[in-house]
Amino acid sequence: MTLTISEKSSVVKSSKLAAYPNDSLAWLARLIGFDTVSRHSNLALIHDVQGYCQALGLDTTLSFNDQKDKANLFVTVKAGEQQDIVSGGIVLSGHTDVVPVDGQDWSSQPFNAVIKDGKLFGRGACDMKGFIACMLTILPKAVELSHQGKLKKPLHLALSFDEEVGCLGAPLILADLKSRGIQPDYCIVGEPTNMNMVTAHKGIAVYRCRVHGKSAHSSLTNQGVNAISYASRLVAFVDDLAEKLTSRDDIDEVFDVPFATLSVGTISGGTATNIVPNLCEFTFDYRNLPHMSQDDIVIPIQRKIAELSEQMQARAPEAKIELLQEESVPAMTDRDSAQLQELIAGLVDDDKRHKVAYATEGGQFTEAGIPTIICGPGSIEQAHKPNEFVEISQIERCDTFLQQLLDGLSA
Repeated sequence: MTLTISEKSSVVKSSKLAAYPNDSLAWLARLIGFDTVSRHSNLALIHDVQGYCQALGLDTTLSFNDQKDKANLFVTVKAGEQQDIVSGGIVLSGHTDVVPVDGQDWSSQPFNAVIKDGKLFGRGACDMKGFIACMLTILPKAVELSHQGKLKKPLHLALSFDEEVGCLGAPLILADLKSRGIQPDYCIVGEPTNMNMVTAHKGIAVYRCRVHGKSAHSSLTNQGVNAISYASRLVAFVDDLAEKLTSRDDIDEVFDVPFATLSVGTISGGTATNIVPNLCEFTFDYRNLPHMSQDDIVIPIQRKIAELSEQMQARAPEAKIELLQEESVPAMTDRDSAQLQELIAGLVDDDKRHKVAYATEGGQFTEAGIPTIICGPGSIEQAHKPNEFVEISQIERCDTFLQQLLDGLSA
């Protein structure tokens, strides 16, 4: 439906809205009820939120993955007396996917919200459906201000898919905004920070290294090339490089881990003890400070690979080492967010600027030229664990935070 200014008093009383919650805890319980583990579709949740937005008279934009089984949602509450300003303003951003519960010992059903002892339990309670619930709760108030001609800057909501498996959805949102000429002033990503302000985070790159040797009987090692042995030399080199990162002179003490990190995560290879293995592969991740690049570790690793490959191919020309990048999420920089930081400092209890080692979609927003901070309810320490929870007081603080933010947009 389309609402006119004369209908402003009925914006939050539409009969279509009766099917939806009107407070953040109820919204959070509803959102948790959608099993949006990253390997599953998120369309049921997205269509539910889309219906809510449409009941408020808002136009939504969906952007899909290639398989069309997952979607992002972007919606704008327009500003200006004629309700036609769509650029500028603030994006409230949250991801809809959650991590699996497989093998975890839960005290309750993970996709049924339970309130106990001042906490709300459920998968995604803090990471990060709590913030999305607060976003949706504030939306009718923003619509009402818009139709009263009081919203001076637009309010945008962005819901993404597949953040937990490489931040795959947000780039589609950003590409769509660029194609439509929409350039928000700022973005707030509501990852759990205990409602503190995070102004920067590290980037992350995940690599897979495959060492291809040559099989032989273990009694004839001179006829083979041991892939595990050469992989172990490369793993040792990666570990040495990781140690060097800790003593660089450009570390940032504001970060919870003040230096870039490099860590081997998995390794596999070999078929039997009496066979010289012809394949070994391992994975590692690199978490760089915002001023660093992947070249800081990729170039020296490639040089080591070239050195080892030459040794291997002297015995078997077909031997080789592959280095494959599997994930890459940019760091979030605080370089251009000074004004946003000042704004947020007036809305949170502690105006200290924090920097963190984990990555979010915030890096993709800053890379697109949108100054961004991270601020949301709950603790990252509860994320991904069994019996994940968010304290109800955190949801209440987020409600207040967003209401004050909206007041600022309509001042």
